Amino acid sequence: MKSKRKISKGTIPKILSYIGKYRILFALSLLMGAVSVCLTLYIPLLVGKAIDLIIGKDAVDFGKMTEILLLGIVCVVVATLSQWIMGVINNRITYNVVRDMRKDAFVKTEILPLSYIDTHPTGETVSRVISDADQFADGLLLGFSQFFTGVLTIVGTLFFMLTISPAITVIVVVLTPISLFVAAFIARKTHRMFTLRAATNAKQTAFIDESITSHNVITAFGLKDKKQQAFDEINREFEKYSIRAIFFSALTNPCTRFVNSIVYAAVVVVGALSVIGFGSGLDLFFSGITVGSLATLLSYANQYTKPFNEISGVFTELQNSLACAERIFELIDAKPEVADKENSVKVDTPSGDVVFKDVCFSYTPDKKLIQNLSLEVESGKKVAIVGPTGCGKTTLINLIMRFYDVSSGSVSIGYTDGSGNEKLSDIRDITRRSLRSCYGMVLQETWIKRGTIRDNILIGKPSATEEEIIAAAKASHAHSFIKRLPNGYDTLIGEDGGNLSQGQKQLLCITRVMLALPPMLILDEATSSIDTRTEMRIQDAFGKIMEGRTSFIVAHRLSTIRSADIILVMKDGNIIEKGNHDTLMALGGFYCELYNAGLAK
Repeated sequence: MKSKRKISKGTIPKILSYIGKYRILFALSLLMGAVSVCLTLYIPLLVGKAIDLIIGKDAVDFGKMTEILLLGIVCVVVATLSQWIMGVINNRITYNVVRDMRKDAFVKTEILPLSYIDTHPTGETVSRVISDADQFADGLLLGFSQFFTGVLTIVGTLFFMLTISPAITVIVVVLTPISLFVAAFIARKTHRMFTLRAATNAKQTAFIDESITSHNVITAFGLKDKKQQAFDEINREFEKYSIRAIFFSALTNPCTRFVNSIVYAAVVVVGALSVIGFGSGLDLFFSGITVGSLATLLSYANQYTKPFNEISGVFTELQNSLACAERIFELIDAKPEVADKENSVKVDTPSGDVVFKDVCFSYTPDKKLIQNLSLEVESGKKVAIVGPTGCGKTTLINLIMRFYDVSSGSVSIGYTDGSGNEKLSDIRDITRRSLRSCYGMVLQETWIKRGTIRDNILIGKPSATEEEIIAAAKASHAHSFIKRLPNGYDTLIGEDGGNLSQGQKQLLCITRVMLALPPMLILDEATSSIDTRTEMRIQDAFGKIMEGRTSFIVAHRLSTIRSADIILVMKDGNIIEKGNHDTLMALGGFYCELYNAGLAK
């Protein structure tokens, strides 16, 4: 990675827009900061006056010293209280802002198109919402706590110094920019390294997530060493960028401190000469400086340069924070799924007719997949889709469900409108919710959520009764294994099924479909993880529920789709053969080759 990416111009305005929701708290924080800084800067002035009261022999004014001491105590107490209040407010603003950003990021994940989810590793997306948000919060809190008070300290110090000695103030102001130039130079290097570190951290998180999820596969194929090597490479990359980022950020503070020490030394030398030479030629430029005034100026010089050290450190942290914020905003600003049209149709009674007309689709523009596909499926027909891996079988299902929109052409379904008229509409003119409620899906990949067995079955039909749930479980042959669980239907299972076998999880998914009995069915390797005996029984149950329902069946085992009314044979995104089993076998084409190759079981 040799990216020289800079902070996007829109990042800071976006952050400010989130902070703007808490403008009252922000204003109160600034007020408390101003009070704290002003009182803190007023204390050296009191100390200078106190010093002048004890310089002369037998001229100590204890009365005024007492007044100054009491006033100083009041200033310290009020300044401390103001700083504490400011800290509480800053914490609230920071974590409210991060909460809002996380909420927006999570809401965005729910409306992102499937194409985004498919092209972005899950671990990377999780890293943006969790890890990057945490690092952004640390930088923002540090910015609130030190950046604003630092700026106010610089401005306030200059004001008080000008009231004592404009000439020495000019010397301080002239020398200080050197510190800023040094900090700015290092900050540019630091931001690039922190950006690369954040990207590598997301890559590492995604890799770990993938490795844990696929642990069984990795173990079965003996890929542990290969995965370890890949992880070590990513880890070394993360180490490289982390060390460089920390190295450059660590340079900032000592470099600025060195420059600030020069400023402090200049004030000491010039101030001391002006006190010693009071009444000589120097009084033209440094008139009115006493020992107490010099002590005050030295204190101000130290306080004036100190914020530059803090700000330079904060600026380094802010670079990392902004890099993380930019990654969060990339997720928040990602193009959402195309919204339903305003006049979209809500389908309640689909007829089951499905029509593909000149459909073209590809996942990436440079790699064509489905080209000019046309197909008419009549209501109640059982359609089987077969072909080699990557030919477009599952893609066809994705288009029917509108997980992806066609590049050109149209996919339409038939339905009965409120007036009882039969209609055929492009699925892009139908609301997604009503379109997807027309289908029941059982895929090779199971969808199991954390909760009870009953909760997972009720996803298919939330209003179902206990009798309906048990009947559906018996129809899918899941009832027997459910009753053997510790608490039956009330047994709690973890995310992705917990300790349930793959076959048991798939039976639960089939039970949902049995419970919902949707108008149309999509079965994509629905029985791939089930033993042969149970599969035969489920195929029997499927046969019953598919009667009168339009069904799409994707299978590699050709024996499972012999009874289909239409078999679509796909290759390279095109339907090359179409007909029932006997017709295609008699044709002696690609389907016949697949069948005779031993793929049927």
